[in-house]
Amino acid sequence: MTETRKAFHEELDELQADVVRLGTLAGEAIQKGTDAFLEADLGSVERLIADDQVLDDLMHSIESRTYLLLARQQPMAVDLRTLVTVLRIIHEIERTGDLMVNVAKATRRLYPYELEPKVRGIIHRMREQAAVQLKLAVSAFADRDPGQASALGDMDDVMDDLQKDLFRHIFASQVDDEADLQRAVQIALVGRYYERIADHAVNTGERVAFMVTGEFPVDPHHHAPPNP
Repeated sequence: MTETRKAFHEELDELQADVVRLGTLAGEAIQKGTDAFLEADLGSVERLIADDQVLDDLMHSIESRTYLLLARQQPMAVDLRTLVTVLRIIHEIERTGDLMVNVAKATRRLYPYELEPKVRGIIHRMREQAAVQLKLAVSAFADRDPGQASALGDMDDVMDDLQKDLFRHIFASQVDDEADLQRAVQIALVGRYYERIADHAVNTGERVAFMVTGEFPVDPHHHAPPNP
C-alpha cells in the first residue's frame, strides 16, 4: 500500500470513529433529555440545549473532512460508498440531538405541570426504544453489519405502538380548558419527537446496508429506499 493510500485509510478510520462518537453523544442526549423532561428539571434543560452545539460542531467537522477526502482521493467502490454513507448518516444522527432539544423545550412549556404516571411510563419506554435503535444503528455502521441494520425496521414497530398508546391516552383524557389542551399538544409532540428519532435510526440502517452491499433494502412496510 502506498503512503497516500495508507494515509487515506487512516483518515477514513478516524472519520468512522467520529461517527461512532457522534452516535454516543446523541445517545447521551436521549438519556439526559428524557430525565430532564420526566423530572421537570429546568437546569438540565439548559445544559442539554447548550451541549447540542457539541454535536453540531462534530457533525460539521466530519462533513468537511469527508468532502476533502472525496475531493483529494477520488475513492472508488466500497470506500466511496462509505464516505457517501458517512455524509448521510451524520445528519440522521445529529437530528436526534435536535429532537431532544425539542423535548427539552417542551419541558419548559409544560413546567410546572406534573406528568401523569401513565404518560411517564410511556415516555420512559419510548426513551429506551429510541436509545436501543440508535445504538444498534451506530453499531451496524461500526461493524459494517447489514444484518443488524435490517433489524431496525422491525424494531421500529415497537416505537410506533408506543406512540399510538400515548395518543390513545391523550385522546381519552378529559380536557377541561385551553391549558389542558395545550399540555396535551405538547405531550403529543414529545411522543412524535421520539418516533422521529427511531425513524432516523431506521434510515441510518438503510444507509449502512447500501454501504456494505451497494444496494438499498426494500421494505414496503416501513420506508421506501432513500435516494442515493
